[in-house]
Amino acid sequence: MKQSTSRKNRDQTAFLYVRLSRDDNLEGESYSISNQKKLLTKVAKEKGYTNLVVFCDDGVSGVTMNRPGFNAMVEELEKGHATAVFVKDMSRLGRNYIEVGRLTEEYFPEHEIRLVAISDGVDSDEGENELTPIRNLFNEWYARDISKKRRISNRIKGNAGEPLGQPPYGYMKDPDKPKHWIIDAEAAKVVRRIFSMALEGQGSEQIAAALAKDRVLTPMHYWRSIGLIRPGKPPCDVPYRWQSSTIIKILSKQEYCGDIVNFKTYSKSFKNKTRYGSNPEDLVIFKDVHEPIIDRTSWERVQQKRDKIRKRKNMDGEHNMFSGILACAECGHNLNFHFSQSNPEIKYFNCKNYFGNRGTCSSTHYIRVDFLEQVVLAEIRRLARFACRYETEFVRAVMGQSCQMIEQERQLKKKEMRSLKTRDQELDSIFEHLYEDNVSGKIDDERFRRMSRRYEDEQVDIKTKLNALQKEIERDIDISASTDLFLSAVHKYTRARKLTARMVNELIHHIDVYQAEKTDGVYVQKLTIHYNFVGVIDIPDVPSLAASEVTIQTRKGVAVSNAIGSKEVNIANPCETA
Repeated sequence: MKQSTSRKNRDQTAFLYVRLSRDDNLEGESYSISNQKKLLTKVAKEKGYTNLVVFCDDGVSGVTMNRPGFNAMVEELEKGHATAVFVKDMSRLGRNYIEVGRLTEEYFPEHEIRLVAISDGVDSDEGENELTPIRNLFNEWYARDISKKRRISNRIKGNAGEPLGQPPYGYMKDPDKPKHWIIDAEAAKVVRRIFSMALEGQGSEQIAAALAKDRVLTPMHYWRSIGLIRPGKPPCDVPYRWQSSTIIKILSKQEYCGDIVNFKTYSKSFKNKTRYGSNPEDLVIFKDVHEPIIDRTSWERVQQKRDKIRKRKNMDGEHNMFSGILACAECGHNLNFHFSQSNPEIKYFNCKNYFGNRGTCSSTHYIRVDFLEQVVLAEIRRLARFACRYETEFVRAVMGQSCQMIEQERQLKKKEMRSLKTRDQELDSIFEHLYEDNVSGKIDDERFRRMSRRYEDEQVDIKTKLNALQKEIERDIDISASTDLFLSAVHKYTRARKLTARMVNELIHHIDVYQAEKTDGVYVQKLTIHYNFVGVIDIPDVPSLAASEVTIQTRKGVAVSNAIGSKEVNIANPCETA
């Protein structure tokens, strides 16, 4: 139906507004979009309107007045293109008592617009209907009631481990068990590639550019290509235009480890549809629920890397694997990557906070990259030999206490948590029954408030205890699980011949670099390596774990060797300046 823009046809023009949301589906087929259109068209023609224009909002809540179809209709009314608005009932206009009241009491009368709500018997041309404000109030109460019931339902489901959101990119619902996620092989390949590139030290912009270059469909376009419609902004015209924000979002998702993370967002009111990020202590996490796409070690390492500084490049655009890893042992600032202008083959790091560069650090903490590569590789291989040949001692060195004692304490804490969660679920059920009894009149409002307050206080106390226990368990799990993860990572590099960015990112958290000091005519520089998950490891001084000697020719033509210690790495190094 086309709308006439002629003023003389205004009196014959009526706008038909239809709306359906998920809540309204509960009302049955009579609320369907098609049935609303048929009913409104029939009645509008019976009342003498020949030019009918339909405005529709499908799947939009009536609590908000910011609806595309509704806004378009109001815009046309402002232009004077119609004299009447037809709706099935007042709830179609909205379930916001104040805003709908403003429309019916102020806006429509001021603009001489006739309002017809068929099922409610409202026709402004036939006089004011005293029941209309009451209906509007009941419509809002209905929305409030539905919202409260849904919150209770979601709380019960979320605490039971049922995922509350759609599967992220890389997963899909199991056709046989819709509440369970399975891996989407094609999308999972892209997710693994993204994490692999991140572990190699590439940033989100680089990863996005590489995917776009290889014409990989963005998540939204991929879903649409396989017939899935997901909420969100419509995709741009270019299906391969990956955004840095999309990469960052994928890298941050703990679900790729096989976990379910519930209650990540919340709304402040049933009228406010904006979702806000929850505090970490409010998240409910169930680990190892579905098959992981990314192993937990890699995911944890990527989270650490995301906070590192942006990596600098040399003249050839090369990123150095140690950028963001080296820290000044004196002032704690990161060391910056440089290369010699006269000889680009000489690459080095020094403290960006050196007072000679207007900083406060007393020394440059200069270190050559070629030295660093050989020393770190030798130390990793030595650590791998220690882990392989003396696994029990390795675990003891990392954990510092009895594994059996930690496990016993963890089991006791888990038992207490299960008891608290059971009581919390019981309280949810009690709340639901209390609410139903209050609505049905079995208990009065005062008693409902008094009982609710008591149970709410108990739930707050339970939540506080659960958070404290969860933190203690995670701390214990981190000690033992991190040891296993680190051990498995170390085993891979026992015979490594070359140091790679992935090896550095996977094993090393940071390296403290000290200023070189002259001892017996030789400059000796100390390094302390802090490994991921486990920190500094003291390797026993036994012959089978003897440090390899690294010799390197400096630019001054002096052959220099280094000696690697267990807890600290000492490098014999000529004190040079760039």
